[in-house]
Amino acid sequence: MGPQKGELLRKEAGIFTFRDLLEYFPFRYVDRTRITKITSLHMQLDYVQVKGRIVHMEVMGDKRAKRLVARLQDDTGTIDLVWFQGWQWMQKSLRENVQYLVFGKIAAFNGNLQMSHPEMELLSEATIDGKRHLEAVYSTTEKLKQRGLTAKAIGKLTQNLLEQMNMNEIQENIPAPVLQQYRLMPRSMAYFKIHMPASEEEAKQAQRRLKFEELFLVQIKICRVKMRRQAQSHGFVFGKVGEFFNDFYNNHLPFPLTGAQKRVLKEIRQDTATGKQMNRLLQGDVGSGKTMVALLTMLLANDNGVQACLMAPTEILAQQHFKSIAAQLENMPVNIALLTGNIKGKQRKQVLAAAADGSLHILVGTHALLEKEVVFKNLGMSIVDEQHRFGVAQRARLWEKNTTPPHVLVMTATPIPRTLAMTVYGDLDVSVIDEMPPGRKPITTVHRTEYQRPQVMDFIREEIKKGRQAYIVYPLIDESEKMDYENLMKGYEEVKAFFPEPKYNISMVHGRQPTEMRENNMHRFVIGESQIMVATTVIEVGVNVPNASVMVIESTERFGLSQLHQLRGRVGRGADQSYCVLMTGNKIGNESRERIKVMVQTNNGFIISEKDMELRGPGDLEGTRQSGILDLRLADIVQDKAMLAAARECAEKILEEDPDLLAPENKGLFDFLASQKTKSQWSKIS
Repeated sequence: MGPQKGELLRKEAGIFTFRDLLEYFPFRYVDRTRITKITSLHMQLDYVQVKGRIVHMEVMGDKRAKRLVARLQDDTGTIDLVWFQGWQWMQKSLRENVQYLVFGKIAAFNGNLQMSHPEMELLSEATIDGKRHLEAVYSTTEKLKQRGLTAKAIGKLTQNLLEQMNMNEIQENIPAPVLQQYRLMPRSMAYFKIHMPASEEEAKQAQRRLKFEELFLVQIKICRVKMRRQAQSHGFVFGKVGEFFNDFYNNHLPFPLTGAQKRVLKEIRQDTATGKQMNRLLQGDVGSGKTMVALLTMLLANDNGVQACLMAPTEILAQQHFKSIAAQLENMPVNIALLTGNIKGKQRKQVLAAAADGSLHILVGTHALLEKEVVFKNLGMSIVDEQHRFGVAQRARLWEKNTTPPHVLVMTATPIPRTLAMTVYGDLDVSVIDEMPPGRKPITTVHRTEYQRPQVMDFIREEIKKGRQAYIVYPLIDESEKMDYENLMKGYEEVKAFFPEPKYNISMVHGRQPTEMRENNMHRFVIGESQIMVATTVIEVGVNVPNASVMVIESTERFGLSQLHQLRGRVGRGADQSYCVLMTGNKIGNESRERIKVMVQTNNGFIISEKDMELRGPGDLEGTRQSGILDLRLADIVQDKAMLAAARECAEKILEEDPDLLAPENKGLFDFLASQKTKSQWSKIS
C-alpha cells in the first residue's frame, strides 16, 4: 500500500499497524449464496442481495440536488438503485445491459421500494460459487471509498495479511483451563474465523472468544490494581468508635438509620480499621440518606484524632451540606467551617488557620478545598459528593493533602448500573444504600402535553392552597444559549399570568443572574416566602425544601434520564404526597417516549440507570469517558452482561490463587500484560 493510502487509513480508521488491521473487525456478514428475487422484496427484509441487469440509467433533480437512478431488472420485476453522493463516478462505472450482483438496504420512496448507495459487483467477477460463502463487511468512510478503500478492499487487505501470517504469531493470552471451562476457541483461530468464517456459527464463536478476551483483560487489570492498592496503600487506623460518634448517634440523630445505612457504616468501619487506605464508592438514590452516612463517617475520623473534609460540586450544595451538618452538630464540641470561592478576607484567613493548626474538625467546601493554600494539620478522611462532576486529576489533589493518604469516600446520587460499576469502578469497593427512610411516599409521576397545560396549572394552584410549593424547571443546555434563555423568560411570564401577584410570589433562578440575586431568590423559596420557583437546571442538585410537593419539568424530551431523576428528587423530601409532571410538546420521538415511560413507571434510580445505559450506551454516561476503560471494540457491557460477570469471576479466581501470575498456565497472560504499554494509573483516586 502506498504512503498516501496508508496515511488515509491512519486518519480515517485509526489503522497504524498490522495488529490494528487485524482488530478492525467486520460489523456484519453477507451470505453471498443467498439471492432474493426482486418480486419477493419487502420493507421487513432490511439488507438483501439481488441479481439483475441495469436496463435504464438517468440523472435526476436540479443543480443543487442531483441524483443518479438506475433501474435493475431480474426475471420477476424491477427496482430502482439511487446514488445521491458520488453519482458522477457511479454513472461512469455502471454499464447498461450488464448483469450485476447488488447488495443494499431496502427503503421506500413514494410508495415504491428502492436501494440507496448499494454495493455493486459485476456478476462475472462475483465469487458466488467460491469456497467462502460468508463475506465480512467492514465500515468505511466516504474519503476512504474515494481512494478505492471500500469495505471490499479493506476485507482484501485483511485477507492478504492473514494468508501471510503464521498462526503461531498470534500468542494465546487466556489460560488453558479458562478456554476449556468456557469452550472458547484459541486466539489465533478466532482472528482467522472472525474475518474469514465458513459459516454464521463460526463467526459467532470467533466473536464470543474475542469479546470474552476483551472483558477478561479489563477485569484482570482492574482486579490487579485493586489488590496492589490493598497491599501497598497504608492508611490511618480508625481503631475506636469514640465520644463524637457515640454522643451524636445516641443523643442527636434526627431519625433512626435504615438497615442499608447501618450496613454501609459497618463496611466503612471495617475498612478504616485495617490500616489500609479505604477507597469506597457510595451509591444511593436521591434522598436515601448518604449525607447522614458521610457525617457519621467524619465523626468517626474525629474520634481517631484526624480531620475530615467534604467536597461538593457547587456553592449551593456546599452551603446546604454545611448548614444541615452544622445544625445537627449544634450542641456538640465539633468545630466545623465552610470554604468556598466567595469566602474571603478575615473569615477565609480564620478558616485556613484553623485547618492548619488542627483546631478545625470538619471542613465543608467546593473546589476551593483543592487550592494550595488550604493546608490541613492531619487530614484523615476525604468525602467527595456527586463525584462524577469532578475530574480525576482534581480529586487527586485532595489525597495529596497528607503524607499518609486520607481514607476516601466518593458519593453519587446517580446510581451506576452494576455492569458499569464492575468495569469503570471495579477497583473501588462499592457500597449501596438501596433503602429509603421510613415515611417517604413514592413520588407520583405523570406525562402531560401542551394541550393539558391549564389543568396542570390548576393542579399547582390546588397544592398551593394546601400550603405547598412548586418547582417549574426549564432546560438550559448552556447559560449563553439565546433561545433557551428566551424560552425561560417567556415561561416565567406565562406562569405569572396563571399566578398573578400579589396573591402569589414567584422566585426565578438561572445561571445568568448575579450570585447574590440567585442566592436571595432561592432563599425566599426555601423559607416559604415564594410559592413557585421558576428555574433552570441549576437546581438539579442542592435545594432541599421538604414543603415543595410539585415538580413540573418543561420540554422533558430534552433531558436525559438521570437528569430527570435528579430533578424529580427535589420533591418528595417531606411526609406529604409529591408529584412530578413531565411536560412535552404534542409530538415527541420514540426515544423520548421510552424515557418518559420509564420515569412514569418507576422511582428506582438503579432501574433508571440501567435503562439509561441501554438507551444511550455506556460511552455517553457521565464519568465513563475519563476512565478510558470502555474502549471496547467488540464487547458491549449492556448486551454482554452475563459474559462480563463470568469474566470478573474468572479474573478474581485466577488472581486469588496466583496474584503475580507466575504459574505456568498463566505465563501467556503474564507475557501479554507485560507487553502492553503501561498507562498512568488513576485508579488509586477513583
